[in-house]
Amino acid sequence: MSALLAAVLALATASVSLSDAPSRYATLDGNRIHYKVLGSGPRTLVFVHGWTGSLAMWRLQAADFAARGFRVVALDLPGHGKSDAPEVSYTMALFARAVDAVLRDAGVPRAILIGHSMGTPVVREFYRQHPEKTEALVSMDGSLRALFSPEDAQRILAPYRGAGYASQLERFADYMIPENRPELRAEAKAIMTKTPQRVALSAFESLADPANYREDPIRVPLLCVLARSSRWPDDYEAFVRRLAPDAEIRVLDGAGHFLMLEKPEEVDSVLAAFFEKTGAPAPPEAK
Repeated sequence: MSALLAAVLALATASVSLSDAPSRYATLDGNRIHYKVLGSGPRTLVFVHGWTGSLAMWRLQAADFAARGFRVVALDLPGHGKSDAPEVSYTMALFARAVDAVLRDAGVPRAILIGHSMGTPVVREFYRQHPEKTEALVSMDGSLRALFSPEDAQRILAPYRGAGYASQLERFADYMIPENRPELRAEAKAIMTKTPQRVALSAFESLADPANYREDPIRVPLLCVLARSSRWPDDYEAFVRRLAPDAEIRVLDGAGHFLMLEKPEEVDSVLAAFFEKTGAPAPPEAK
């Protein structure tokens, strides 16, 4: 197939937005994991949302990179979005298994995994479980090091345990998204408040588990895209380079925690440059 024909087919496939793409369901332990696929190409990107999020958080990147010639997979982690919410502990290990279930269902042997916020320890755990399926990792304003202890997590979660759970999530969105982006605040609130309370509490408790942050090396290409407003510790870059000496770290100004929604063009430019540097042929540019 000629390069021109491949580009035309990729653009035609990508003309469907993530919201319009058909839903697919993988199965894990008898429960359904919801995901969507856009685009086609020799390389696959897997987008993993953060705490109380959904695949919709990646709608801009999904359409863009499908148009650039990638196959894009975006999923709802267990208990989130349209995935089933069984009565289980929502650990990073469970979430990583869900990612693997989706890749097996979609017929993807190897992928670049991009995790936002809580999605970072999820894709990190997936790499531990399946290094042979991991082409590269991207951390999007998420931490590879514990930011709080299990005791801290309980204090943080206290306001989320009562009847004001949804209101507390809305306040969290207001804190994380700048005041001048009311449409993004409204979008985030609509997504986050649909996450069952028990799922949110369990996932946040698991997020504090020190086992998620073992300092075993990362031997695949690693990109960390951080929002300066998140006030990362001065020694965080040094910590990352202990895990992955060749890691690329980019700090973006003028955006909050949901930087992929606030500054999509800049984020996508950083991602595209990283994907090109990982060694595979550069995909056609979106028009």
